[in-house]
Amino acid sequence: MGSAIGLREDFDGAALRRLSRTTKSANQARRLLALAEIYDGGSRSAAARIGGVGLQIVRDWVIRFNARGPDGLLDGKAPGPRSRLNDTQRKALVDVVERGPVPAIHGVVPWRLIDLARWLYDEFAVSLDETTISRELKKLGYVKLTARPRHHAQNEHAMEAFKKGASLPSWQRSKPSSRRVRP
Repeated sequence: MGSAIGLREDFDGAALRRLSRTTKSANQARRLLALAEIYDGGSRSAAARIGGVGLQIVRDWVIRFNARGPDGLLDGKAPGPRSRLNDTQRKALVDVVERGPVPAIHGVVPWRLIDLARWLYDEFAVSLDETTISRELKKLGYVKLTARPRHHAQNEHAMEAFKKGASLPSWQRSKPSSRRVRP
């Protein structure tokens, strides 16, 4: 059976308890309290009970704490999958978006995400969906612009008259009722 991994010398149990009171992360506070138990001479099993985890997790916390200090006990964001586009493909995507489509060649007037997906597949054999292409373009600094919809029968003159107040209703007090009241 191997020996336990030692903790850093620059902290002690009291310092970790103080840090656990000031942190805003509940998970980091729980991990700090578990490691404080080890600093105070408690067993790793007791630390695992305090942290609500198994011994292997406590070992992982000790390794992270020794490497990066208390910040190593914060929850990290998962990196997620790597991008399917490399830098050359991104540059080509930027170039084709900047130039715009040629209707005779590309068969479209404005670029749509589905058209860019088809172009990427034809050029580089990379299959991406529209959401991923939208995300990539957003990372490259592009935003989706759409024209404001307009009704086909919209009357410009009627809009101007409405804005000027010509078509606003004129409110008047109604006349008293002509019914007689019975005694």
